Amino acid sequence: MSKLPFTLCILFILFSLFINVLGLMKLYPIYFTSPLLFLSVFLFISLLNNHKRFRGFK
Repeated sequence: MSKLPFTLCILFILFSLFINVLGLMKLYPIYFTSPLLFLSVFLFISLLNNHKRFRGFK
């Protein structure tokens, strides 16, 4: 498996966490930053969950 999607997900989580901190300081609307953080964590967990899935015999 390529490490590129894993690295991109980690960078997306860090970016959305930074944006969420700015939202908590009322520089960005929190109703925009919270779903962004949730989406980034959700994508990371789904990437980890799909990593070792049995795809059937070929």
